[in-house]
Amino acid sequence: MKDIKKKHSKRVAVIGGGTGSSVILRGLKKYTENITAIVTVADDGGGSGVLREDLGMLPPGDIRSCILSLADEEGIMQKLLNYRFEEGRLKGQSFGNLFIAAMNGISGNFVEAIKNVSDVMAIKGTVLPVSLESVTLSAELCNGEIVNGESQIPLKAMEKKSKIKRVSINPKRIEPLPEAIEAIMSAQAVIVGPGSLYTSIIPNLLVDGVEDALRATKAKRFYIPNIMTQPGETDDYDAWDHIHAIEAHLKNHAEKIFDYIVINRGKDMGEPFDKYKSGGAERVRFIKERFAGGKYSLIEGDYIDIKQNYIRHDADKIAEVILERV
Repeated sequence: MKDIKKKHSKRVAVIGGGTGSSVILRGLKKYTENITAIVTVADDGGGSGVLREDLGMLPPGDIRSCILSLADEEGIMQKLLNYRFEEGRLKGQSFGNLFIAAMNGISGNFVEAIKNVSDVMAIKGTVLPVSLESVTLSAELCNGEIVNGESQIPLKAMEKKSKIKRVSINPKRIEPLPEAIEAIMSAQAVIVGPGSLYTSIIPNLLVDGVEDALRATKAKRFYIPNIMTQPGETDDYDAWDHIHAIEAHLKNHAEKIFDYIVINRGKDMGEPFDKYKSGGAERVRFIKERFAGGKYSLIEGDYIDIKQNYIRHDADKIAEVILERV
């Protein structure tokens, strides 16, 4: 394996949001500082949803997570920005979200606010919202019911015992952030995922210009499916189902949008797996026959990392296998 830790010039764009992107960013920052995280703006739940409704700002939660993942040191400032108030009217709210909201109030716009927070945290890389427009995510369930709101989609799918057929954004056409498109076009590697398929990954691809940029870029394009299924969102899905769902939402269904699919083949997840299974999650299966035909190149390996009973991707291994292909 090449010693890529000495090479700090690879340009990488990561598209997604939430925990999945945060994990991958922590691995990538050890190998390159030329990272751009492009983050969904459809979140309407939790503390982010409250600030979005009260202040009319874009949801800061996924932005905060990505900034913290790229921070040079994960010390007291990390703990401070991750701190959630435990009582009073601020109960459940993250200090980091409030910090971004305050910075948004004194900055010229949301992008400038993110840059200022990033400077305070001395991050390696750049974090950008995919758009500056407010977006509402809707889903059509297989039973025909329409569900509005990112946070409500998996809950209603579970309640109605009906899978998600497709998702859409409202307004249907929103302008992408130019810097986000530029980052995709200038990257040497574009990584999509891991993350919630219908509520973090696909919404980014529905923003005007993002699919076109992914098709036009000269970068190698990678997709990383989740290790575990998500109740109400990807129940019973295998890795190919993830790809099929993404392709079904694209303008051009026939032409592939990824070059490589990163497949986890790690076997033993031990006691943490039982915890996930009790919550309704299962392993995302890999059925090699479904990838027959060679449309996608597969990167297979043991990419499981278990910390504090949480099953995550091993970000260091994934960063290595991706960057050595660029």
